[in-house]
Formats: sequence, structure tokens, C-alpha cells
Amino acid sequence: MAGHSQFKNIMHRKGRQDKVRSKLFGKLAREITVAAKMGLPDPAFNARLRAAIIEARAENMSKDVIERAVKKASGSDAENYDEIRYEGYGPGGVAVIVEALTDNHNRTAGEVRSIFTKGGGNLAATGAVSFMFDHVGVVEYDGKVVSADQMLDAAIEAGAEDVTSSEDGHQIFTTAETLRDVAKALEAKFGEPRKVALLWKPQNTIALDDEAGEKVLKLIDALDENEDVQNVYANFEVSDALVAKLSA
Repeated sequence: MAGHSQFKNIMHRKGRQDKVRSKLFGKLAREITVAAKMGLPDPAFNARLRAAIIEARAENMSKDVIERAVKKASGSDAENYDEIRYEGYGPGGVAVIVEALTDNHNRTAGEVRSIFTKGGGNLAATGAVSFMFDHVGVVEYDGKVVSADQMLDAAIEAGAEDVTSSEDGHQIFTTAETLRDVAKALEAKFGEPRKVALLWKPQNTIALDDEAGEKVLKLIDALDENEDVQNVYANFEVSDALVAKLSA
């Protein structure tokens, strides 16, 4: 199993969480409501809802707020959101995928296009860059839960595709189809993970110097600030020092 130690760097997302906590909670609540509306409101029978609740708990969202978001799905005032994927290029030719939940396609498309343009990139057609990524599942655990060797053995037994262990924790990668089964098998051994999600993992990455890297990171932060944007993925690497500097 090949490692992907730079993945936390590539998937730069919500870097300054303390400053955007309210907006982050709003996005998490929206995902919970959409997940509950698309399936059963019981996380035991709705994998997407369970994953959304796990992520919300990891961000310290209260039980009451989570329950309100679930109940909102069955209310008459529940908004209807569509899932939209935008693709484009950032500075340095970096490929960018943006996932959004929106109740107004024209508004969101215009705002995302404007962010790309102002950030030195350009929005492209759907499919323009996604072929450079794999749509995979990921299960994450804190590094203190178990050793790297024990996690590797358990992940292989559960049917995972890849494992990365570092001081930040364990990332277990799966196919999109096997995510639920692998997550359940690992949870039976190690308890509830801190994250279960589908994401876009780049097949290859572009190493950027600090100047270009700063431009890309600022573009991603600007996209992440948009209330309709749920996730942003890109195929680049920058120094940890630059990430720390911009997250300070």
C-alpha cells in the first residue's frame, strides 16, 4: 500500500476554523439536513447522514444542533438543495474541484466563477479536471487510537485500498463502493472514527513554490468562504511552513 503523506497538504480545507466556526457549522448542518432528506432520518440506516453527523461531532457541534438539522429535513420549511460540482484551474495550472449544495444554481455558479477569476484561475466545464482525480472513500482515526501496524492490518482485513499513518492520525482509503463496509468493520474494532467521507483524491500532484502556493491557497480559502461551497480539492503540494503561515 503506497503512502500519501502529503494528502493533508493537498486537501487544504477550512484552515482557520476558529475564525469561521459559525460558517462551518452552517455547512455541516446543511449537509446533515440534505442527507436526512435524501434517505431515512436514522443514521443507522443512512450512511451519508451518519458520515455527516460524525464530521459534525468531530467539529464539536452540539447534539441539539445536530438533532435540529436532522428534524429540519422533515419540516415543511426545509429548503431544497442540489448537489453541484464545479471544476477549474488555479494559478500554476493547479486542478481544482469544488463541491456545492445550492438552492440557486445561477447565483452559485456566478459566485464561484468570480472567485476563480479574482484568484487568478478560471472555471472550466464539468469533467475538465476530474479525470485527474479518483473519487474515493476515506475513514480517519486519531493516531492515539491504535498503532500504525495494527491499523494497517485491520484496514487490509476490512478491504481498504490504502493507508497513511502519521502524527496527524490514520487515513484509510477505500473505493466509493466499499466505504460503508470498511468503516463499519473498523468501527467494530476501534470505535467511531473522526471522519467518514467520499472525496476527490488527486492521482498526481504539482509541487508549487511559496509564491504560487500562496495564490492557490488564497483561492481555495476564498472558495471555502462561500456559504454554498461544501468541499474544495486540488492537486498541489506546498511547504508546511507556508500552510502554517497562512493559517496563523
